[in-house]
Amino acid sequence: MKTYLSIIIMSITLSTQAADKAFASTEPGSIEFKKIPAHTLIYSETDRSYFSENNGLFGKLFNYIQSNQIPMTSPVKADINPGKMYFYIGSPEAHAPLLDTKGVTVIEEEAYWVISMAQRGAYSRENFNETEQALYTALGKSDDWKATGPAYAIYWNGPYVPSFMKQYEVHIPVAPKK
Repeated sequence: MKTYLSIIIMSITLSTQAADKAFASTEPGSIEFKKIPAHTLIYSETDRSYFSENNGLFGKLFNYIQSNQIPMTSPVKADINPGKMYFYIGSPEAHAPLLDTKGVTVIEEEAYWVISMAQRGAYSRENFNETEQALYTALGKSDDWKATGPAYAIYWNGPYVPSFMKQYEVHIPVAPKK
C-alpha cells in the first residue's frame, strides 16, 4: 500500500512539478525536426507491448530514483514493441554514480535528431499509431531527412492528469540524406 501511494504521489508530482525538462517540448499540433541532447537515462523493459504493461514499468523506475535520491525529470520516453520506459536523469553531479539493478538499466545516450509531432490526448496505442503515421507521411515528403530508427513516444504528464490536458509526442530518429 505504501509503495502504491508513493507512486501516485510521484505521478502527480511528475505531472505538475518536475524540476527539469530533458529537452524542449514540441508545440501541440505541430511537426518539427529537433536535436535531442545527450543524456543519462534509466530504463525498465518488458517483452510485451508498452501499452499492455499498465504502469508496471513506471513503478520499477520510480523506486530506483527514490532509493537513489534522484530528482524527477520530464518527459518519460517509451519504446512500444517491445515495451521499454525510460526516465531522463538530470545532472550527474546531483546524485551518486548510478548502477544497474535487477529490472533497471542505466545507459548513456548520445545526442541525435528526430522528427517530432506533438498532440494532446490520451496515452493510447491508437493515438500513438495515428501520430506515427502522420510523421512517416511528413518524413516521406522531406528531401533532406531519412528515418534511422523506429518511432517512440514521449509523455510529458503523469497518469492522473486528465486525458484532454495531457501532452505527448511521437519521435522518429532521423539523419540527413546523403
